[in-house]
Amino acid sequence: MFVLLDPTKRLVIAHRGNAMHAPEDTMESLRQGMALGADGLEFDVRLSADGVPVLLHDPTLDRTTDGTGPVAARTLAELRTLDAGYRFTRDGGRTYPYRGQGLHIPTLDEALAAFPGVPCILELKAPEATEPMIRAVEKHGARDQVLVGSFSDEAHAQLEGRGFHITASKPDITRLYLRSFTPLGAGTVTYQACSVPTSWKRLPIPVLRLARMLRTRGIPTHCWTVNDPRVARRLWDGGVNAILSDDPGTMLALLGRTPGASPPAEPR
Repeated sequence: MFVLLDPTKRLVIAHRGNAMHAPEDTMESLRQGMALGADGLEFDVRLSADGVPVLLHDPTLDRTTDGTGPVAARTLAELRTLDAGYRFTRDGGRTYPYRGQGLHIPTLDEALAAFPGVPCILELKAPEATEPMIRAVEKHGARDQVLVGSFSDEAHAQLEGRGFHITASKPDITRLYLRSFTPLGAGTVTYQACSVPTSWKRLPIPVLRLARMLRTRGIPTHCWTVNDPRVARRLWDGGVNAILSDDPGTMLALLGRTPGASPPAEPR
């Protein structure tokens, strides 16, 4: 069984890599997450202006790079000139340890090539990235190592029936939320995992209710983004299968697994 779909496991997924300690969605962050011993990686996929799937969470470049404006307005060559570690700081802006260290925005092709066989959760941030994502995954023979999700109903619809492992869509989760307060159970499911936050727009999500309900159908529940060990422990004890965390080392230690990451870059 694909480990990300195993409802008996307790997993730690490096959310955007080791994102509390290195610039998110960069190869450095992903490598650190795997060096720590995470069970898998989660990263975001968007599309460049010339149709290349790249790893970046936001629709714009401003928060994480030294660039500005929409990701989709830049070609891959233009994106490659940007410093993907430029904005990262661990101390409120006193130091920027990865600035000028050569970190760039990775392509999906680069990430899949670097981590063959590693379980990955791909978060499609734009529907136009769906078909290029599929081509990249198939190029690397990685269909069985990825779980794909999206907040975009359009992207999700393009994935259904294509032989991919997929997470519950927004409408799916809305239905689960409503059914969790009734004895009706999960109802019809067309997905292989459910990935939810602990709250959404200040509305608490009954994660443990969902996990109990889905467990009867053999469907695992993943929860994001959890960086508090007390919250993680409560979720695991309540039946959640995977914790997506910016601090995977702390989560691994909570499970009694000794992290083994190499030291991060020194402050400049």
